[in-house]
Amino acid sequence: MFPDPVALPDVGLQRVLIVDDSAVARAVMERLIAATGRFTVAASVSTARAALAFLERERVALVLLDVQMPGVDGLTALPDLIVAGQGAKIVIVSGQASEGATTTVQALALGAADTLFKPANGERMTRFGEALIDKLDNLADARPARHIAEAPAESALPPLQRTFSGRDEYDVVAIGASTGGIHALSQFLRALPADFVLPILITQHLPASFMPYFAAQLAVLSGRPCDVAIDRLRLRPGRIAVAPGDAHMRCVALADGSSAIRLATDASASGCMPSVDPMFASMASVFGKRMLAVVLSGMGRDGAEGARRVHEAGGCVVVQDQASSVVWGMPGSVAEAGYAHAVLPPDAIGRLAAARQRP
Repeated sequence: MFPDPVALPDVGLQRVLIVDDSAVARAVMERLIAATGRFTVAASVSTARAALAFLERERVALVLLDVQMPGVDGLTALPDLIVAGQGAKIVIVSGQASEGATTTVQALALGAADTLFKPANGERMTRFGEALIDKLDNLADARPARHIAEAPAESALPPLQRTFSGRDEYDVVAIGASTGGIHALSQFLRALPADFVLPILITQHLPASFMPYFAAQLAVLSGRPCDVAIDRLRLRPGRIAVAPGDAHMRCVALADGSSAIRLATDASASGCMPSVDPMFASMASVFGKRMLAVVLSGMGRDGAEGARRVHEAGGCVVVQDQASSVVWGMPGSVAEAGYAHAVLPPDAIGRLAAARQRP
């Protein structure tokens, strides 16, 4: 039976739903959450089915979801819980969710906001409690933004000049994605030929701790180097740069005709960190009509304002179609606003990018 939400003393507190078949694990998380004074447990249930039933009538800000449960497992239920949660951020809390583990990769690919390794009963519980509350605070935007110290300029490789000769329509590709975006990105990248030389900048909503694994995964999928962006990283032919999980990625023009990435942590209109909007908007200022902006599967509207800037600058905007999207929030908002030049599945977008032609 669910606790009565009306009876809970949760006024002004972030509501959390716990989904775990272990009564001990639920009790531990309930106690940790109650002690914060910032969060409250709206319900604590043992199955994904019970969680879906609860979300049909109640809203929460966060969901803590186990993987191994009776009936439907957590990963199988994750897409349905994302939809039922109507914006709730889901954290996979599991003994299978260590950094780089298959479960972790699958969870983030399916749209989990973060993952947390859950130790066996009695093991490292102090560290687990600190990590759990830290993740809840971050996801609830309870911490102020900070500025990142400037890193030295990279100078190892020749810079990318902002304009190529010939009839090609654009010189750079920028991609924004969120829930379901990793799978879409893999389809996009596999459609690119080995000789595709344009730099690719990607802002994907993922936790900072996962970014090195994400970059390594993209490098394997694409067959080209992939870097987690640092401040002043120059755009290079044939390379991918991904936004770190704790900073926006912007593009600036340099005096020698090349371009570089600048990182910042100021608040974005979408509330996302990192956000697609500043990446698109800054690249529109630098590249104008010679850029391709791509918006893949994701919840919310991040990227819509940036796509408007790209559209107004004469650049090309292409979004993922609804049928192939896990969530058609981000691409749908761009399409409905009239900023998209084409609406296509990810592999078709990859072929379009490879051709360097407008749709």
